[in-house]
Amino acid sequence: MKGFGNIMKEAQKLQQQMAAMQEEVGKREVEATAGGGMVTVKANGKQELLSIKLDPEVIDKDDAQMLEDLVLAACNEALRKSRELVQQELGKLTGGMKIPGLGM
Repeated sequence: MKGFGNIMKEAQKLQQQMAAMQEEVGKREVEATAGGGMVTVKANGKQELLSIKLDPEVIDKDDAQMLEDLVLAACNEALRKSRELVQQELGKLTGGMKIPGLGM
């Protein structure tokens, strides 16, 4: 059985690895589209939206609701992909073991 000092060293090592992983993942980007590519959204691993691109054909002043729905769908998908990216990297770090409080 490991002594308390060894457990603390392992915890500190994991904390350092987590910080490095979060920094690296924060730099990575994911992309999502909606409406067959009419709306494209990019996000990073920090769950921050980086850009929204609209195909000019989707801009219809008489149907703003459709554009709003497409933007919302693309944003939600980009954020979902961002969270998935973080979980994949976290899984590599923890060997797939779920540790309460470590999810982002």
